Amino acid sequence: MSIDSLPEQLLDCAKRSGAECAEVFQSQSLSRPVFFEANRLKQLESTQAEGTALRLWKDGRPGLAVAYGAVEPQALVDRAIAISQLNDPEEVELASESHLSYPDVGQSVPIEQLVEWGNLAIAQIRDRYPDVLCSSGWDCEAETTRLINSNGLDCGYTDTTLSGFLEVEWIRGDDFLNVSDGQTERNHLDPIAIAQQILQRLEWAKENTTPPTGRVPILFTSKAIDMLWGTVQAALNGKQVIEGASPWSDRIGSLVTSEHITLSQQPKAGPFSCPFDDEGTPTRSITFIDRGELQLFYTDLTTGKSLGSGTTGNGFRSGLGSYPTPGLFNLLVEPGKKSLDELIASIDHGLILDQMLGGGAGISGEFSVNVDLGYRIENGQIVGRVKDTMVAGSVYTALKNLVELGNDAEWNGSCHTPSAIVEGLSCTGRA
Repeated sequence: MSIDSLPEQLLDCAKRSGAECAEVFQSQSLSRPVFFEANRLKQLESTQAEGTALRLWKDGRPGLAVAYGAVEPQALVDRAIAISQLNDPEEVELASESHLSYPDVGQSVPIEQLVEWGNLAIAQIRDRYPDVLCSSGWDCEAETTRLINSNGLDCGYTDTTLSGFLEVEWIRGDDFLNVSDGQTERNHLDPIAIAQQILQRLEWAKENTTPPTGRVPILFTSKAIDMLWGTVQAALNGKQVIEGASPWSDRIGSLVTSEHITLSQQPKAGPFSCPFDDEGTPTRSITFIDRGELQLFYTDLTTGKSLGSGTTGNGFRSGLGSYPTPGLFNLLVEPGKKSLDELIASIDHGLILDQMLGGGAGISGEFSVNVDLGYRIENGQIVGRVKDTMVAGSVYTALKNLVELGNDAEWNGSCHTPSAIVEGLSCTGRA
């Protein structure tokens, strides 16, 4: 069965089988990762995957069926119809007719380039610290997405993304230190920049010291601050608003964070750019928080209709077997003006939080995390690494007490964020 003609065949089979309407979401990916372990090249891989999700409505009842690889159209349609009979009827929400053409984004690089980047990054580390053990992975992944439905929608594009990570283990007697960093970009990776980030952390960690205690300023690096933005994303979710779970449900037009925070979605920025969502709605630039003031929630077709705001083009699937639900991508936090070094110099007594153990805070905002990698600041200087330390408090308190953002914004997943100093959190530790 031709993968290119499969979506049309599925729509035709669904119609002939009595479905009122249907949608086919198709994904193909090709990945060529290389892995290094214990300072040496360990493995080259090549993985290819094809998946097809059929969503249909028969007698108003939704059914979803998924297949990977070769697909027999009628069999997949029969499965989707069988599942639909177990569900209650619902109003159909499908994107309208559109044949917009989207350009492919990103460029592929050869495996030899990935290997060269890996060797270069490890060499940078071991030139300064020959006793450490380095592991890393470098990948070039191309993913093709196509979405068509019975309303006449047909859209698709190919997205090529490069990613690299480097992890360093430093064992000093009974003291174990693990530092990691990485990049996800289009067209080119910078292994030297990744290595320099890790070398800076290793330098800061040469000496161990006691942690600060009590309510002290916490400097979240761009790598660690994602915990705060995770709660923000949950609070901005239109579905959480409908369910009454978001504390910001009735706060449109009000200050919900520090005025230092402006947060927007930019569909064309960076390696996670996306021209349309998983329902076929074109994505658009949106400012959700403007200098602390809440502007808008993000929605899919169904949620947008319930809220009366319409979809914001944020209907995404967590996997092929999932229905679209509100989701964020390409979230950009507007950076400040000071460098990380200048932020450190502005703190008399505090803590840098760089890596943590434990999950996110969730929509409640309450958290208590162990510091996996953190540093004590005294009189604007880093005096050493802290161990056996915990940071606790409320994300919403931290957001309102955000003192300053840095100018060092980097991609942390699909969030482009700088480091930041926040107050109102407590730090506890053991001498």
